[in-house]
Amino acid sequence: MSASIDFDKYEVVIGLEVHAQLQTESKLFCGDSAAFGGAPNTHISPITLGHPGTLPKLNKRAVEYAIRLGLACECHIEKENYFARKNYFYPDLPKGYQVSQHTAPICVGGRVVIPTADGERAVQLNRIHMEEDAGKSMHDQDPDFTLVDLNRAGVPLLEIVTEPDLHSSDEVYAFLTVLRRLVRWVDVCDGNMEEGSMRCDANISIRLKGETKLGTKVEVKNLNSIRNVKRAVESEIKRQITLVESGGTIVQETRGFDAGSGGSYSLRSKEEANDYRYFPEPDLAPFFFTDEFLESIRASLPELPEALVHKYVQQYGLSDYDAKVICDDKATADYFEQVVTLIPKHKAVANWLLGPVKSTLNEKGIDMIAFPLPAKALAALIQLVEDGKVSFSIASSRIFPELLLEPATAPLEIATRLNLLQDNNADNISPIIDEVLNKYPDKVAEFRKGKKGLMALFVGEVMKASKGKADPKLTNQLLAEKLK
Repeated sequence: MSASIDFDKYEVVIGLEVHAQLQTESKLFCGDSAAFGGAPNTHISPITLGHPGTLPKLNKRAVEYAIRLGLACECHIEKENYFARKNYFYPDLPKGYQVSQHTAPICVGGRVVIPTADGERAVQLNRIHMEEDAGKSMHDQDPDFTLVDLNRAGVPLLEIVTEPDLHSSDEVYAFLTVLRRLVRWVDVCDGNMEEGSMRCDANISIRLKGETKLGTKVEVKNLNSIRNVKRAVESEIKRQITLVESGGTIVQETRGFDAGSGGSYSLRSKEEANDYRYFPEPDLAPFFFTDEFLESIRASLPELPEALVHKYVQQYGLSDYDAKVICDDKATADYFEQVVTLIPKHKAVANWLLGPVKSTLNEKGIDMIAFPLPAKALAALIQLVEDGKVSFSIASSRIFPELLLEPATAPLEIATRLNLLQDNNADNISPIIDEVLNKYPDKVAEFRKGKKGLMALFVGEVMKASKGKADPKLTNQLLAEKLK
């Protein structure tokens, strides 16, 4: 039936709620470990368990992290803050309520700029607020019981809520990709969706194009990768349009996504905000920020990716593509900055990072942060090429692999030991050139008649005969003289 449906007559409206787990050592309101992966129910205490008589104490580092992300997203930072209780009952919520800032967010407004097919676009944020995480209910560990692990209960989260400002699965994918890079860039969250440290719920609705009133929204949960968020959004869009076209009615509900089948299933009817009976948390005092405190956090922020891309293109002369690839990852951008400080050959350094270095990372299956070669070692290798002592080909195929095994050894020492230094002595290169030209008399004649493209053949043969050691610049010069 879906083959006859005109999907293009509908506009899709999507808002996202992204939970980012903060990289603090302890939980939001107590000293229990916030680390991932402990044995079940080992990162707990009477405060985590909500025992009577226990009192929470706010984690200052979590507050600083919230402000860092808010400033990076150009949010307004509220100076007067408080927490509220969000009341609901679930087996993995030990206190019977969650402490949240849902009603009074620390960061208001803001935006995240994403790439689209029509150029860059700013996705508007509604807010970013702090809250504590719930525990984890496990339904697949025992055939008869649901087991509860409360290690995660109380771990500090930021909830990043967009306006209904996204209109396709591609835009959702782009937003989450940019947001994950940003939370890693400002060092507040590791962005690992598989471990649950970044989780996303998508609120999806449809309406006929030209309509201004929002349609009935459906929330899709249990999304554990950016790819699965994209798949879930596509599946839900198709489900809603097909339902409406067949005469059905969309109901406001929460649905789960089955990554195996690619479909969704109903979980429950969607709660409204008043179902949670919010009221100010009586055990936590309100807290306030001074201008000096906010400015100290602003000053600690690294240069953000968009600014770096602009600098690399405008000041360093890199292509837009090269600049964006380098700035995809902060560790790569940091490494690039370290190398160009030592050897300001920006394009050459970019070529190495996007060529041999990137290939090595892919082969070893590691991230840039685990790359074993110090910046000074790569800078010294690039300098060898720039000085004409070795060719890029020899440097990348022969010296670079050895350098990875011996990061503390000078590239010049490796090149000398392997007898790879280029020969720039004309007395040594000239006889080789004579041999090559004598080997190809017909090609020499063609060259002299105007077929200048044959120069590459002659140079290649000289390099082959010299085992790559002939200085290419000198080789070209001597060839030109002999071919006159």
